[in-house]
Amino acid sequence: MDNITNVPPILELLPQRLPFVIVDRIVDFNETTITTELLIKDNEIFIEDDKLSATGLIENIAQTCATRIGYINWLNNNAINIGYIGAVHDLNIYRRPKLGEKIQTTIESVVEIMNMTLVKAVVKCGDETLVEAEMKIAVSNKPKNNK
Repeated sequence: MDNITNVPPILELLPQRLPFVIVDRIVDFNETTITTELLIKDNEIFIEDDKLSATGLIENIAQTCATRIGYINWLNNNAINIGYIGAVHDLNIYRRPKLGEKIQTTIESVVEIMNMTLVKAVVKCGDETLVEAEMKIAVSNKPKNNK
């Protein structure tokens, strides 16, 4: 993977807006794989019992997918498009991250056909694997509204 330095603020890459953004930054990127980072904070909307909820973990994976697509579009001077979770398969949550922990989410694009992408995702805290899943993402041709 390429460690990248030329990255706009994360809000320029995502259709989501605060407080619904649960990706802090891109750590690594290449055309098929991206790794993002998130510090689990108490102001996250997906906190349950001082841990990121299962829903929050799934949304973090989806937003990592959106960050990849948004960054590719940004590099090509294209609009940032809206994406939708099509399906989640083989979701294994081994442990939910606690407040103060930093997670890294890596997604690898396995297949891209038309506006659908199948990815494999791994969420880690340090060397510990917290989550593994496959996700299908559908990308709309409609760009995000910047207003």
